Amino acid sequence: MEYKTPLASAQGLGSAKTGTGHWWLQRVTAVALIPLSVWMLKLLKMISVAPYAETIAWLTEPLNTACIAAWTIAVFYHAALGVQVVIEDYVSTEWLKIVAVWVNKLVCLFLAGMALLAIFRTISAG
Repeated sequence: MEYKTPLASAQGLGSAKTGTGHWWLQRVTAVALIPLSVWMLKLLKMISVAPYAETIAWLTEPLNTACIAAWTIAVFYHAALGVQVVIEDYVSTEWLKIVAVWVNKLVCLFLAGMALLAIFRTISAG
């Protein structure tokens, strides 16, 4: 027979105050990705139809570089947030959940860094 009150049973299970910030960050990055995706679509179109030199010239313009870099950061951050929610919802083993969230964050950080490195190496070589 359980003699704990519902409050006593819930104590120590973590704070319920951080979910709102996470939810807002997902929405903010999603909204930011809408206009930034216009630049990514322009870049993809240029890659497919324009000569290499013209594509590099377009990419080396500061506004275009900044928008592509911002898109890269936003998309990887948005992906990390989304995968974290899936992990937290569907992984029940606590230690595995913690490890999976950290691996997710590290993989997204690594991939974002490599993508940004590729962007800046491409514009510096052009």
